[in-house]
Amino acid sequence: MKEAKETSLPEGRPRPEDDLSEEAGDRTQGRASPPAGLERVQMAARRWRQARFTALLHHVDEAALMRSFQRQRRAASAGVDGMTVESYERDLERNIRDLCDRVHSGRYRPHPVRRTYIPKADGGHRPLGVPALEDKLVQGAVAEVLSAIYESDFLGFSYGFRPRRSAHHALHALHTALMTRKALWVLDADIRRFLDAASYCPQVYSKRVKRFGWRCISLIRKPLLPPLVT
Repeated sequence: MKEAKETSLPEGRPRPEDDLSEEAGDRTQGRASPPAGLERVQMAARRWRQARFTALLHHVDEAALMRSFQRQRRAASAGVDGMTVESYERDLERNIRDLCDRVHSGRYRPHPVRRTYIPKADGGHRPLGVPALEDKLVQGAVAEVLSAIYESDFLGFSYGFRPRRSAHHALHALHTALMTRKALWVLDADIRRFLDAASYCPQVYSKRVKRFGWRCISLIRKPLLPPLVT
């Protein structure tokens, strides 16, 4: 088996997880180190880069859903069902238990995503999808499993939506590189609606099939398919 490669550090600074400070700390709803059950999965993903994981759904358990709930912002907008964090918490253990049962029995069905628009500086509007609370919980629990596997595939200068990393870390790394190394130009690119197509492109689909079993793939795809409600 091919050994995991060393993480690249072209920006010439320690990894964020090795150099966290109050100023550069994670200001996002990032995920911390994987729980004990996922540590073995993470180690296998690092050691065997082509390994296929076919039994992952059991990691989306009540504890994972509870951790996902604890990461939710208290003031977050409700989805189409109107369920808020405060309301869900009133009978939290029963709600989490029922959600977990539906996930594992195949009865879980995502709600439509509420579409809203936020104004942009140029006068346009940025579309924003607001999932229902339970859909956020399932997505968060699944993302925890995904992170344990795919963290080994990222390079050191990749910061988007990664555990213990944020845009502030990226800006810190960019500042360090510009101030300490000879830089002739900086490229800033934004691919419009890239993820709309990338979610279904053959490369992404092939990657999913190679690393996951079909049951877990189905759970990943479900939140991507519900209709939008304005």
